[in-house]
Amino acid sequence: MSTAIWIVVLAAIVVALVLPTSLRRRRDRRRRRLIQAFEAARGSRVITMIHRQESMALLGIPFGRFIDIEDSEQLLRAIRLTPAGMPIDLVLHTPGGLVLASDQIAHALKRHPGRVTVFVPHYAMSGGTLIALAADEIVMDADAVLGPVARSSAARSAAPGRRRASWRLSSTRTPTARTRR
Repeated sequence: MSTAIWIVVLAAIVVALVLPTSLRRRRDRRRRRLIQAFEAARGSRVITMIHRQESMALLGIPFGRFIDIEDSEQLLRAIRLTPAGMPIDLVLHTPGGLVLASDQIAHALKRHPGRVTVFVPHYAMSGGTLIALAADEIVMDADAVLGPVARSSAARSAAPGRRRASWRLSSTRTPTARTRR
């Protein structure tokens, strides 16, 4: 009888370890197919920056993501690898993050010679708003929001030579905005 219980416990542990990985891989494959279909339909390069509350927790505290230097490195690489004439569609869902990283991404989007459209399905707060304002067009869900960019935090966090440039972003391109219902 005790051997059967151990077998059941071992099977439950194996399922608990394997099932989440399998479900995550299936979700990632589905996302890749949707992104490829979106790129084909719009003739653009789709880049995503999605920060959401993860279902995993450390000591009962859920992980949260924000814009960091790793994000800026990945997005800068994706923007540089996009051909000059190809439009960029950036799907942005973030609570914000490091001003320096957001500033780098925004400037790279401004320098891209093709059309840049930012899609905000739910929210883009703080640094996410700064990135969105660097686009030619912002497309938002009817209930989506852009959050404030705190100039004081930008002034403290940004490098001195970059601070002035970050606040001139909207002067060279004025994004158009529209909502989707």
